[in-house]
Amino acid sequence: MRISVASGKGGTGKTTVATNLARALYESGLSVTFLDCDVEEPNAHIFLNPQLYQVEPVISKLPSVDQEKCVGCRKCVEFCVYNALAFVGGKVIVFPELCHSCGGCSLVCPVGAISEVDREIGIVEMGYAYEMPVLDGVLKVGEAIAPPVIKAVKRKGEEFPADVTIIDAPPGTACPMIESVKGSDYCILVAEPTPFGLSDLRLAVEVVEELDIPHGVVINRSDIGDKGVEEFCAQKGIPVLMRIPFDQRIASAYSEGLMMIDVDESWRDRFVEMFRRIEGEVR
Repeated sequence: MRISVASGKGGTGKTTVATNLARALYESGLSVTFLDCDVEEPNAHIFLNPQLYQVEPVISKLPSVDQEKCVGCRKCVEFCVYNALAFVGGKVIVFPELCHSCGGCSLVCPVGAISEVDREIGIVEMGYAYEMPVLDGVLKVGEAIAPPVIKAVKRKGEEFPADVTIIDAPPGTACPMIESVKGSDYCILVAEPTPFGLSDLRLAVEVVEELDIPHGVVINRSDIGDKGVEEFCAQKGIPVLMRIPFDQRIASAYSEGLMMIDVDESWRDRFVEMFRRIEGEVR
């Protein structure tokens, strides 16, 4: 089963839920693979502390223009919807950070002036924590397009089959989040009980509904804020899978890179119980 953990905004406790769920399931006897797809700022390793054993580059294709062959027809420029190509000063200029590596520009060039070259845009790191495979992606500084690195993490994760694969998705509802949760059997949405939290949860729910992914909500810091998230879930028929209170012990443990289940072992059973509920819904 593939379970993604997402949120409409950063700072809701998404990684806290993902890492505690993974470790709780591992300690319950299930085989677990953990994928940190928040490639712009992966931080699950702070809590899981995997022993790194392998790093692989993520290669993307970039157009290379042979200016001597180019006849200045600008068909490649007109084709590129991402504006990664421009015709300036009598020649075609490539903007690497905008290129989505679709290869279309080389196909439409009538004189074969465009070829593709390799370009490293990030890495995939692999390690083990408690004998549990932990993989993350790291987008190279200055790169703007995260999905290719996320795809690479997910592909590599397929080499580590397990009872459960936990995917820690990037915050927000843009392409990186969509690429991460796509193909999941279930998506856990982590939200705060505030007006901002509710607004971002609405957007996240729209995404997973469009992708037709079963989903439920974990409310973090559930005893502060207002009842807007609870009421929204009730109206939409979205199950509230867990409520995590505003607890100084949890916050202190987080600041030291420790987990909730390190502070209070009863949380281990609660996370396993949440998984059993998800398992039942999926089946």
